[in-house]
Amino acid sequence: MDNTSIRVNKLSESATIAMARKARELKSQGEDIISLSLGEPDFNTPDFIKEAAVEGIHQNYSKYMPVNGYLDLRESIVDKFKRDNGIQYNVDQIVVSTGAKQSIANVVLSCVNPGDEVIVPAPYWVSYEEIIKMAEGVPVFIETTIENDFKISPSQLEKAVTSKTKMMIYSSPCNPSGSVYSKEELRSLADVLVQYPNITVLSDEIYEHINFTNSYFSMAAFDDMYDQVVTVNGVSKSFAMTGWRLGYIGAPNWLANACTKIQGQFTSGTSGISQRAAIAAISANPDVVNEMKSAFLKRRDFVLNALSNIPGIKINEPKGAFYVFPDVSFFFNKSFGKYNIQNADDLTMYILETAKVALVTGNAFGSPNCLRISYASSLDNLKLAMERIASSLNELK
Repeated sequence: MDNTSIRVNKLSESATIAMARKARELKSQGEDIISLSLGEPDFNTPDFIKEAAVEGIHQNYSKYMPVNGYLDLRESIVDKFKRDNGIQYNVDQIVVSTGAKQSIANVVLSCVNPGDEVIVPAPYWVSYEEIIKMAEGVPVFIETTIENDFKISPSQLEKAVTSKTKMMIYSSPCNPSGSVYSKEELRSLADVLVQYPNITVLSDEIYEHINFTNSYFSMAAFDDMYDQVVTVNGVSKSFAMTGWRLGYIGAPNWLANACTKIQGQFTSGTSGISQRAAIAAISANPDVVNEMKSAFLKRRDFVLNALSNIPGIKINEPKGAFYVFPDVSFFFNKSFGKYNIQNADDLTMYILETAKVALVTGNAFGSPNCLRISYASSLDNLKLAMERIASSLNELK
């Protein structure tokens, strides 16, 4: 007998995780699959960070820790926010969690009551919608297009606000589009949001250092938005530490206290060893990631050039993260053999089965005309993948 709760049955499985699992299954059956589905750097954690973790083991950081994180780590995060973002938090406004995903869940569960609306620009990271549903909130999506770089306008934001609006969640650089909001663009959105002081804004900045623009700006750095914004970040993407599971927030005191309270009943503090490693990562000059960032930029340019040579694909130039999010609607209502392509889901499966390349449908991110291609893979893999994709798409008539 299946006794799963209504809550669980309302949730969807992460499309990125589902595609990664499908790719692994095919690989285990001997298929030559190139997986460009997961958002995970293919680099190893830098040695100086690993050494800090080993030192933490020898220093016996193996006991229960404060729920919101070790004090010296939170001090490092305070310094990081001041150094990189121009935001002045104190240690009591910092909460360290088991990955930025838990940080986001803590914030949403702390703010959203059943029936509250949460504004989410689309495309959006797959888990935003499901976390909002877990809190019994109502996601309100604002659609964007590749022509406007997948960014929302102030007028779109204003139209989305109702008396039930409690939060807005966005990411910059964005997963999946790679779009980066400029200071001026954030200011124009902030001019709308300051009129609604009851709306909490979650700024997901996990890809902050994988950013190909000359500047980066955080919405919480605007003085008039400081009390409305919670800034989410972590070490997974910038420092190739996805498996270390460590994220953090800077937030108004009331929200930091609420997140600590929730986390205290779910997981308590995150791994003490991961925290020792994170101190080394967060305290380092951000330039330590330049080599990785340069590699990602070279790969981005290669993928964009390859896609531009495939008739029918529409692309923009993502300014951060490690994704390209092309519009592939040209291929809808085309077919080849047994394959009849009606939508991005069909096209993703067609590419997986015929080109042996795993991608993620844009439907998962709220953009049904697109596919997400992760270029967090070697240039050799990317070259072969693009050749295979071009060949398969060329068969569709």
